[in-house]
Amino acid sequence: MSLPAPGWTAQEVVAHLRSIGTEENRRGMARFGINTATALGVGNVDLRPLARKLKRNHERSLALWDSGIREARLIAFTGEPKEITIEECRRWAGDFDSWEVVDTVSDLFVDTPFWRELIEEFAADEREFVRRTAFAMLAWAAVHLKKEPDATFLPYLRLIDAHAGDERNFVRKAVNWALRQIGKRSVTLHAPALALAQKFAVSSDKTRRWVGKDAAKELSDAKTLERLAARKI
Repeated sequence: MSLPAPGWTAQEVVAHLRSIGTEENRRGMARFGINTATALGVGNVDLRPLARKLKRNHERSLALWDSGIREARLIAFTGEPKEITIEECRRWAGDFDSWEVVDTVSDLFVDTPFWRELIEEFAADEREFVRRTAFAMLAWAAVHLKKEPDATFLPYLRLIDAHAGDERNFVRKAVNWALRQIGKRSVTLHAPALALAQKFAVSSDKTRRWVGKDAAKELSDAKTLERLAARKI
């Protein structure tokens, strides 16, 4: 198999993945809570460089997703966000069965024109990985959507408040992630995010308390405050 090329088809990508996967890697993934049912055993150290080499391609992305293979689905985020439809995003979300796939594909979803609609919809969904998607998207949006005004993110603190008591592991961690990223985005958002984290930290609900204590610790950290102060200058 030749080295990865930008214009590779989905079939060529999958063939390459099959050629470099190992059983040892599959066993190691399971220790990190990764669903290995469809895994070929290719680690992120190999997947990331491959993804960087590939050009964005919508049709290839859909084919990679439909393969059902764990590694191919992680590469599927190289699709074109302006071409993927909201129905395709919903279909993919219904297939989610692993936190790492959620977190990778969410980075594609936040670049779509309808990302805010998806966050609201997915947060209301009772399925664990679909709800996680809402908050993974919110975390990525806070980091990557530099041109989005801070005012866009302020109302999402209410959404975080509404779901901070979801005790399911993959949801609570994503809620915590979203709260921290919103709070670190700017001086303007830091104060309300920290206030919400501190409210959670003294909650009688153990899940909300965990979310709050962990977020408040990072948002109060000296390095976080220094970075925010530097951005303000």
